[in-house]
Amino acid sequence: MTNDTPDPAGEASVDLHDLPGGAKSALEAVLMVLDQPASATELAAGLNLTVPVVEELLAELQREYSGYTVKAPDMDEASDAGFSASPRGFELRNIAGGWRIYSRTEFADIVGKFVLEGQTARLTQAALETLAVIAYRQPVSRARVSAIRGVNVDSVVRTLVQRGLIEDSGTDPESGAILYRTTSYFLERMGIGSVAELPQLSPHLPGLEGIAEFYDADRM
Repeated sequence: MTNDTPDPAGEASVDLHDLPGGAKSALEAVLMVLDQPASATELAAGLNLTVPVVEELLAELQREYSGYTVKAPDMDEASDAGFSASPRGFELRNIAGGWRIYSRTEFADIVGKFVLEGQTARLTQAALETLAVIAYRQPVSRARVSAIRGVNVDSVVRTLVQRGLIEDSGTDPESGAILYRTTSYFLERMGIGSVAELPQLSPHLPGLEGIAEFYDADRM
């Protein structure tokens, strides 16, 4: 099932039999992280398996997720207790020539409600203030945002990242600190095409014409 021929880097390929659960578990691990369907050929190439073996393993996983734990040829001889288990909340589908794990259609209402509530939950005042600083000062580090707001913003930044509103923008060449910027999702939620379309603060905050220089001071 595996090919131990040395790879281009000069190291022997991992023997899937040595991993917990073998090749089937390795395939399952890959399926869990796919963000778009992958064909049996693509999966076989990534796992260094043959296409027929991958197709057989995919069929086994598909049956297991539906509650069947014995291969199809043995089902007639298996007892009710031996071949059936509770179906999972997810299933393995082959759509448009590609395989991917999806939540079961029976749970669509529950999953939809959970996702919708998570996306529409209001941001706290602290999160809004932190997001505003990042939006206007990006790319910016957590330390600088904390200095501007006068409080620690680590947990708030994590929340904004989880909500998809900000993202990693590399590191500061001098300090090595992670820099953050707003995402395309932030622009969508704001209804603008770029951060250049954000409202200018100066007209609303008289006397802050030199705020950029203040924030860029070495003491920050």
